[in-house]
Amino acid sequence: MKKMITAALLLSASLLPLSSMAMPEAFIDGVHYKATPTRLATNSEDKIEVIELFSYSCPHCFRLDPQVELWKKTLPENVTFKHVPAIFRDSWMQLARVFYAAEATGNLEKLHPLLFNAIHVEKRRLQTEEQLLDFVAEQDIDRESFAKTMKSMSVVAKVKKALMLSQTSGITGVPAMIVNGRYRTEAPLAGGMTEMLNTVDFLIQKESAK
Repeated sequence: MKKMITAALLLSASLLPLSSMAMPEAFIDGVHYKATPTRLATNSEDKIEVIELFSYSCPHCFRLDPQVELWKKTLPENVTFKHVPAIFRDSWMQLARVFYAAEATGNLEKLHPLLFNAIHVEKRRLQTEEQLLDFVAEQDIDRESFAKTMKSMSVVAKVKKALMLSQTSGITGVPAMIVNGRYRTEAPLAGGMTEMLNTVDFLIQKESAK
C-alpha cells in the first residue's frame, strides 16, 4: 500500500505546472555577478543607475561598444546609463580627461567612436596629451579651447571621481558594469559579453522589484 501511495504522489508531482516548482535562478550571486565592496553613491534615488567602466585602449570595450549602443535603447524608463572611463594606468588618465572634455564641449558623440576607431582600426598611438590634442584638432575641434577644458576644475573633478570608482568598485578589468551602486559584473564573470548584458538586465529587474 505504501508503495502505491508513493508512486501516486510521484506521479501527481510530475504533473504539477513548472511555475509551481522551485526553479533555479539563472543568474547567481558570486557566479555571474558580485556585490560591490561597499554601496557606491548614485546620482538619483528615483532611477536605477547602470555604469559601464571602459577604456578606449581596451579591445574588448571597442568590440562591445556597438552592442552596448543597441542595448541601451532597450533599457526601461526607470534606468539611466552612463559611461565612466576606467583609470588603471597613467595613459588611461589622459583618455579620461579627453572623455570628460569632449562631454563638456558637446563633442563626445562625435569623438567617442572616432577614438575607438583610431586606436583599434588605424592602430594609432594616442596616449600622451599632445598626441590626443593633435587627434582632436584633426576632427575640426579647436585645440586650444579643448586643452583648456581638459584642465578645467569640472573635468579634473570628474577624472578624480572616475579614478575613485575604478579603485573602490571591486572591478579589476574592463569592460565592466555596475548596477545601482550595489552589484558589479564583468564578461569573464558572466560568461561573455552578451551574457554580461543579460546579467545586467537581470540585476535591473532585481532592483526594480524592491
